[in-house]
Amino acid sequence: MRLILLVSLAMVAFAANSLLNRLALVEGGMGPASFAAVRLAAGALMLAGLVWARRGGLSLAGQGRLRAFGAVTLAVYMIGFSYAYLTLEAGTGALILFGGVQVTMFAGALALREPVPLRRWAGTGLALAGLALLAVPGMGAAPDPMGAALMAAAAMGWGLYSLAGRRAGDPLSATAGNFVLALPLALLVLLAIPEGERVSGAGFAAAVASGAVTSGLGYALWYAVLPRLAASVAAVAQLTVPVLAALAGAVLLAEVPGPRFWAAAALVIAGVLLSVLRISRGPSLP
Repeated sequence: MRLILLVSLAMVAFAANSLLNRLALVEGGMGPASFAAVRLAAGALMLAGLVWARRGGLSLAGQGRLRAFGAVTLAVYMIGFSYAYLTLEAGTGALILFGGVQVTMFAGALALREPVPLRRWAGTGLALAGLALLAVPGMGAAPDPMGAALMAAAAMGWGLYSLAGRRAGDPLSATAGNFVLALPLALLVLLAIPEGERVSGAGFAAAVASGAVTSGLGYALWYAVLPRLAASVAAVAQLTVPVLAALAGAVLLAEVPGPRFWAAAALVIAGVLLSVLRISRGPSLP
């Protein structure tokens, strides 16, 4: 039960990231590269402070390839995520993101030769059918193609980042190091693609909250629970995030999803339940 609660808390943090990003770009007058940079900087400061308080310092040495891989994949996720939300609504973006994560992490589970039960394959297929529904004609407008492509790139980055996190010995230190090393990559993008938008206080505050709380602390929590989850289970659990993001977006941003989204979300949630829950024993995370 404790593991289920920790995973649920991490999923709420992930959904909040979509909402805060969309809020900063649409209502806060912030550019996507600026948002990604501030988000990473705030997360790095928060996590480095926690590590410093616990250990007296943060070391970026050791686990060279794993550390570099984590930083690059985190930067790909952060930057693609921010630019995608220029055109995607909060719920739709989250649905594309975590559907792509599902594909990436299931591929990782196969590569690692983890046992994947038949019911989990069936649940994954049902969830991915929901994502495919977003692209078919009818039932309202389809997502912006460029935004969807950017979010798919972000999904690959986050999926690989999550797989790398399963090998992290110290989740908090690993997450802090990844944020610190990913920040220069985001700053390079900001320098290469200058943004002339005037950043409002609300936009900056949303970026800081996303970085320090829902990203920094949320990802540290996710890294802590990942070693206790099979890769396929971790992938399916994240598919609950789009519904949370869509509900929050409808209430706070007046972005009410159409029938296409809810039909897709219904298939996704059905897939999650089939993949993760053991009906005979009650809810559990195998």
